[in-house]
Amino acid sequence: MDLLDKIRSLPDAPGVYQYFDANGRLLYIGKAKSLKKRVKSYFRFTPKLTPAPNLSPRIFKMIKEVEDLAYIRVDSENEALILENSLIKQLKPKYNILLRDDKTYPYIYIDLDEPFPRPKITRKVIKGSKVRYFGPLPSAAKDILDSIYEIFPLVQKESCIKGGKACIFYQMGQCLAPCEGKVDQEEYHQILQEAIAHIHDKKALIQKLTEKMEQLSRQLRFEEAAQLRDRILRIQNIQIDSAIDLAKLEDIDIFAIATNQNEAAIVRLFMRDGKVVASSSSKSRFDPQKGFDIDEAYKRALLEFYTTQTPFTSSKILVAHDFEDRKSLEEFLSQKFGKRMRIDLPKRGEKRKLIDLALLNAKELLSQKEQNISIEEELKTLLGLSTTPYRIEIFDNSHIQGSSPVGAMVVYDQGAFDKSSYRHYNLSSKDEYAQMRETLTKRAQSFSKSPPPDLWLIDGGETLRALAEEIAKSVGVDLDVIAIAKEKIDAKAHRAKGKANDILYTKDGTLKLMPSDRRLQFLQRLRDEAHRFALAFHKKQRQKRSKQIELLKIHGVGEAKIKKLLSYFGTFENIKKAPLEELQRLIDKETAQKIHTHYKNL
Repeated sequence: MDLLDKIRSLPDAPGVYQYFDANGRLLYIGKAKSLKKRVKSYFRFTPKLTPAPNLSPRIFKMIKEVEDLAYIRVDSENEALILENSLIKQLKPKYNILLRDDKTYPYIYIDLDEPFPRPKITRKVIKGSKVRYFGPLPSAAKDILDSIYEIFPLVQKESCIKGGKACIFYQMGQCLAPCEGKVDQEEYHQILQEAIAHIHDKKALIQKLTEKMEQLSRQLRFEEAAQLRDRILRIQNIQIDSAIDLAKLEDIDIFAIATNQNEAAIVRLFMRDGKVVASSSSKSRFDPQKGFDIDEAYKRALLEFYTTQTPFTSSKILVAHDFEDRKSLEEFLSQKFGKRMRIDLPKRGEKRKLIDLALLNAKELLSQKEQNISIEEELKTLLGLSTTPYRIEIFDNSHIQGSSPVGAMVVYDQGAFDKSSYRHYNLSSKDEYAQMRETLTKRAQSFSKSPPPDLWLIDGGETLRALAEEIAKSVGVDLDVIAIAKEKIDAKAHRAKGKANDILYTKDGTLKLMPSDRRLQFLQRLRDEAHRFALAFHKKQRQKRSKQIELLKIHGVGEAKIKKLLSYFGTFENIKKAPLEELQRLIDKETAQKIHTHYKNL
């Protein structure tokens, strides 16, 4: 069936459509209330199939490349919206807008149901009818929390109340020891309310921190004063100075997007109780030839921010520009969170001033030129990548003569290693090729939950690079893949100290750079971090295995009993230290005695 026949046979029902070029590459994903009407609106049918004349330059260019079409029918427009967003994140089509901010923001929360509540940090919804959230706090949540605990004598640690005995925090004057009844709930809650006021009022918090910093300086404790100075700066940086205070104590989220020839900047302002309390911003480059779709950008920004795990959602959202799906997105978010959500475009008054403030900061962000070309942009040019590799996943495997094989993935994201995204995998395969296949397949299968990066970097040669590319394509993802491996001399890797002759493998062939080239050194640093992480995990697994073997050597201790003990104690070290009575509660007395005696005699 050709493209024209496929368009004519589309159902008049909600769903998601996908456009492909002549090579089968995914160009665009969209959602529709009616697939038939929506897809037809892109084309003119006489005298032949051509792009409709009323399309934007970007979409006009995209439609000229379309050679094939696929669709997925769903029951409602809301389901189409969810599926569209999920597929775009997973498959990264050529012409869809991909904003570089899909992280969940931290919040400070307090569970007021606790007898002596203490502020904590969360990125997800906490169960409880009296949980109060403060935020989002894009970059300084920990700094604010640390400051609150330094200034106010609250319960400092989760374990303090459970301990039942005053600890060193009481001796230091940082806690009033409610664990020993030295402060009642009413007095404690008065201190908590003052702390909450300082979470709200960053200026008051900064003033107290400044007073403490000056005090430390007078005491010649300059290193501590410098640390406090840096913390103050980080807290100041999450705010945008604003004289705008609404008369009503409203909670509002504000989104503004500005563009120039090849960049887009988004600024988010968060107003709580009528005051702007925090902000976040990000900037993304785009191909000028493809153009930028601001309608889709707003939709992506709102869908990424308002996830089911967002701890606190304002019911009022302001945007700087109207966009095509504003009303359907408003309805979708209202159903999602079970309350009336409004997405408004104010034209005048104080709320318009908020929009203007956000736009001003977005334009200022665009005006800030980079001093030097980033290493990521250099790599894009050098390696002929389809996108700038701001987020890179690096893979390595580790084993000793085939024993305890493990796979490792480390993640580089916009200038730093993202250690929270590191992953390790226990493998069953024996040879290097099969192990890498197993590692990459496990990662590819998780794309729907954790979207693919801009680049995969493989520790290996062309064979493993081609394997990685094949695995990515098998799940429908067009992903740049490169590999790095030691140069081989006489069929052996050349590993002489001081002569790290690495070869880069790309889709266009091999590339050899001078050892002093900063681009090569950057990729070597990424590869070495993956190697370090893989070795560390492999060592841990070997130690675990050796301890398991040690236990198995004791007559009567089988794998089932070891698993039961590990499930309870967590580690072999805890089993080793466990008292006999505790062992006997889990397994038979005879085996427990043998284990206890074995470790006692070591």
